[in-house]
Amino acid sequence: MQRWRGLEEIPADWGRSVVTIGSFDGVHRGHQLIINRVVERARERGVRSVVVTFDPHPSEVVRPGTHPPLLAPQPRRAELIEELGVDAVLVLPFTTEFSKESPEEFFRQVLVDALHACLVVEGPNFRFGHRAAGDVALLAELGRAADCGVEVVDLQVRGTVGDGEPFSSTLTRRLVASGDVAGAAEVLGRPHRVEGEVVRGAQRGRELGYPTANVDTVPHSAVPADGVYAGWLTADGERMPAAISVGTNPTFDGTARTVEAYAIDRVGLDLYGLHVAVEFLVYLRGMEKFDSIEALLDRMADDVKRARELIDAG
Repeated sequence: MQRWRGLEEIPADWGRSVVTIGSFDGVHRGHQLIINRVVERARERGVRSVVVTFDPHPSEVVRPGTHPPLLAPQPRRAELIEELGVDAVLVLPFTTEFSKESPEEFFRQVLVDALHACLVVEGPNFRFGHRAAGDVALLAELGRAADCGVEVVDLQVRGTVGDGEPFSSTLTRRLVASGDVAGAAEVLGRPHRVEGEVVRGAQRGRELGYPTANVDTVPHSAVPADGVYAGWLTADGERMPAAISVGTNPTFDGTARTVEAYAIDRVGLDLYGLHVAVEFLVYLRGMEKFDSIEALLDRMADDVKRARELIDAG
């Protein structure tokens, strides 16, 4: 899959393409539906498929300080899109100047001149251009004048979570924030994960016999609610069962919120400085303050046992 950042990186000889545009944060099952349709339509026409997304999130530029928690950083988003068979991902730097482009300017510059779109596939609530003035009706009108079709896909994918609410990035963030990582996995089609570099912490886990990877998460990451989880730690290409703690370590009167993952039954791991991923499978319990180290150790042993059993059970 080709990856471009900015219109200038698109090859000059790029031919016709089928395109979809959006933030696609998390690439959840609703996103997957529309991207799969793009790939399908491109193959039917013998052209290439392109997903257009933005960095940073548009809200951070339009309304500074309102950046939503990210379900997947940009590189991970591209990986997930690639897994769906897309030919190219175009990341458009979202600047103040760019945000002021009219829908007509955006359509001409990106879809006509740069990507030579023969078809654009979007959901019914798609908006584009300055102040989100463009909708699918305007998109279709512009498309007719440019020999570019528009297909609107019903994205109302639903499950058991959120009382049957349609799958969305907003729903997923809400589930993650509440600690319902199993529900988030239903929307995403895979476990929710956070990424970051392993940094040195207080090293209490090592002293207690449970050395943890203290993960400095990517900015704006959607970190689950405080508590203990069963999941996976992936480092240097290896995926390891893990017991994960999110919180401030109240037993030690901590104040900084951390994500720490203990690779179950692994000895002698040195992960400092590595970029790792932590996947959340099951919420085990809330964060607690223990009266003694012995009580904490007893609970940690139980957490690890339960995590191991749940992961082994699949």
